[in-house]
Amino acid sequence: MSLHIVLYQPEIPANTGNIARTCLGTGATLHLVRPLGFSTSDKMVRRAGLDYWQSADVREHDSIENVYANYPNGTFYYIENVGSNYYADYDFSNPETDMLFVFGREGSGFPPDFLVGKEKQCLRIPMRDQIRSLNLSNSAAIIIFEVLRQQGFPGMA
Repeated sequence: MSLHIVLYQPEIPANTGNIARTCLGTGATLHLVRPLGFSTSDKMVRRAGLDYWQSADVREHDSIENVYANYPNGTFYYIENVGSNYYADYDFSNPETDMLFVFGREGSGFPPDFLVGKEKQCLRIPMRDQIRSLNLSNSAAIIIFEVLRQQGFPGMA
């Protein structure tokens, strides 16, 4: 099954460009949920993604509901800095469905009530309390490489 990164209304073009590059290098698909805080033709996105942007599998969606509709059998995980479910405690080694990891906005995370009823699918990356959160592109890389590590880095040299 496939690995997907979903950015819910991303705000910083450099983060999105870096994530697109990581997705291309790992075979993951990147989904961008509108509204975006930038244009995907923005030179900051392209600069961060370097010359890889055109080769990355980047899909834009008008809403998160559109993503759900496109992956009705997918397993959705929400990366958030609250809750008690650590990403490393989950078994991603043999997925039965597409796995979609959803990240909130850089400045404000997910809207109120967005995660209600999804608590069991909320994953967090442990960190010290001196910071509110890690950089979005770093967080996406942590998740992608943990999933691929558990799967034995399929198709990678």
